[in-house]
Amino acid sequence: MLLGRQSTVGGSEVFAARTDEGLLVTVTVVGPELGADPGFRDRFRAAVEAARTLSGAFLVPVVDADADAPVPWLATEFIAGLPLRQAVDRHGPLSEPALRVLAEGLARGLAALHAAGRVHGGVSPDSVLLTMDGPRFTAVGLVGATGGPAPLPTDDMFDLGSTVLFAASGGEPDTGALPVSLREVIGGCLYPEPPDRPTAEQLVEYLRRQDLPAPAGSWLSPAVTADMAAATAAVGSASAGVGGRGAVFPPPPVNAAGAGVSRRKLLIGLAGGTAVFGGAAAALAFAGDSSPTPAGRAGGPGPTARPASPSGVRSPSASSASPSSTDGPEPIVLTGPDAAKAWSGAGKHPPTCLEASGKVVMVVTDTATSFLDAATGKSVFPQLNTVNEYGTTSSKYPTAYADGVFYLLCDTPDQSGLLAAFDAANGKAKWATRMAEVESGGGKPTAMYRSTYVAVAGNTVYVCGTMSVLDGSYSSTSPTTGYIRAFNAATGKGLWRVKGTDINNVLVPPTGSHLLATSAVPGRKPGRVQMIDAGRRGARGWKASVPYGGFYFTTGWPLTCYAAGLFLFAGGSGDTLFAVDAATGGEKWHQRFSAKNGDRVQIGAPFSSLDGATVYVPVGSDLVALATADGTLRWVATLDGASETGGSNMFNASLRISGKSAQCSADTVFATDSAKTLWAIDAATGRARWRYSDPGQPDVGFLWAVGGDRVFIASHLTMTAIAAHGR
Repeated sequence: MLLGRQSTVGGSEVFAARTDEGLLVTVTVVGPELGADPGFRDRFRAAVEAARTLSGAFLVPVVDADADAPVPWLATEFIAGLPLRQAVDRHGPLSEPALRVLAEGLARGLAALHAAGRVHGGVSPDSVLLTMDGPRFTAVGLVGATGGPAPLPTDDMFDLGSTVLFAASGGEPDTGALPVSLREVIGGCLYPEPPDRPTAEQLVEYLRRQDLPAPAGSWLSPAVTADMAAATAAVGSASAGVGGRGAVFPPPPVNAAGAGVSRRKLLIGLAGGTAVFGGAAAALAFAGDSSPTPAGRAGGPGPTARPASPSGVRSPSASSASPSSTDGPEPIVLTGPDAAKAWSGAGKHPPTCLEASGKVVMVVTDTATSFLDAATGKSVFPQLNTVNEYGTTSSKYPTAYADGVFYLLCDTPDQSGLLAAFDAANGKAKWATRMAEVESGGGKPTAMYRSTYVAVAGNTVYVCGTMSVLDGSYSSTSPTTGYIRAFNAATGKGLWRVKGTDINNVLVPPTGSHLLATSAVPGRKPGRVQMIDAGRRGARGWKASVPYGGFYFTTGWPLTCYAAGLFLFAGGSGDTLFAVDAATGGEKWHQRFSAKNGDRVQIGAPFSSLDGATVYVPVGSDLVALATADGTLRWVATLDGASETGGSNMFNASLRISGKSAQCSADTVFATDSAKTLWAIDAATGRARWRYSDPGQPDVGFLWAVGGDRVFIASHLTMTAIAAHGR
């Protein structure tokens, strides 16, 4: 069973999954470009068989594979970790000690491969996984599966040098970013003449002879560790990550005996959380301007600049002091009674998607679509044969509701790739439009479309996703091509479509004709936000650069926000919320967040109240309510205690992982946390109305949706409804 998409490696998508025996694994689904390559399956089969014979502390073991499946796939043992590219995009270059651990771990892994007569052939920031015990190579089973000249060990060494340089520089090919202790040997890996490059064994020996101190405790920064723990919690419990064969996690590669931290403490992301996001220790102060700025685009300082104002002190550009933790309201620690259920019932199949109005709940499974009375939970309309097998995930949200109509990306027994509309008054299909999943030219497939998100604004339905060109070429450093398709909400007729590498994550406001597209090329350039004018059939409008915006590369649920004619998004070094005019891009105000203890903070995905008067900003363990009009602080709600894996409890929306983890009703804010609890918070005061937790919920958490004054929760086969006020 697939649990969620994790990343993309070499044109192939990587998912977390669980086997029938309960083993947590990582599944790489071969991309269409590779799958269409003649002879690929034979090369893939041979490469997998070779990978099964390999072992080593820095290699991820192969569990299973199928080269003959309609879409070839490879399953490897699940290792709790974070792709190097994602870690650098989100948190910047690695420190010198971490770079040394990275370089030695990669060299040791390549040494094991080369000693066995094998070559990786695809070392890159995408195929390197950062774990608590050192780096790991992934995609080893794809070695030799791609076409072209067979790679040599010297090619691996060049790629190792490029990967370490990426980690040191944040993506810029500047060897000056390498620390002195690595500049000579990593520079040697990048020599143009292959015979001049060091071998993997020589690199390991070079670092050993330097005899420099090993990192004390974790080799990764607290921010990366927290991100890693959150990513692990999103696909399964920590115990699943450390189970299995027991030999996956070796001792840290360069730590002295006894200097490391236990595997469990590392997996949970520094229990106690005194660094980033951590409860009261990282309590927020404000520094920035909550009043209008003179002119110009939002986005914050350039890539090398970082706000340096102390906590509670306004930035130099501010025209007035902003509220600080000393003159603003005291944080409210969330505590409340357990929720009282309005109703609960069991079905025959676990829901994959939920969407709700005030009267009806649409429940989608992998066998049918049903409609329930929101007040009683009883079935109200006949079932339909529309299904969505994979459903709502961290990167997909295939349902929407607006003006008495449900919308669903779905399949039927006879057709796939449909966008369907259902009347919420009778459950009947109003229309269904088949969206071409494959684009053809000259009798051959030329592109493949993947739908990730559906939304409605006025009389238009939008479907957003990504497309892959099937020309046999792919580069892991190439930008993703995204698309937006517009359909008439009354008829399903296509209106217009746009595509481009400047479209990754798309926000569709409930009203108006301005959309907001974000984009980023991981590790290479700043992110970007850009207005898309639906009134002009998707024409590009204003745009603004966003330094440190690598998370905007994520597709699926929007990571930006719309409220009262303003677009709101994270900028600066990830710690600043910018509010800009949706039509012009002119900045109205910005608010910078900082931690009392001086640690760097990064704000999560903002969201707004239904009336647009308030914007909510998740920041680690805190949820901050600001007035949309001017950024004035209204209240701060704070989580207490530990997450499910033992680290600091955080709002899931603060993790900037694509997914609908915070929603609003008319007077209540609903948000889930990393302890797998759903909170209902009074929008006026910031105090908890109630809390809900299901000890038996799936590892990835329960599905939930808000409709009217109720929240609806699906956990395995059980559906539960709770009133917003808990009565």
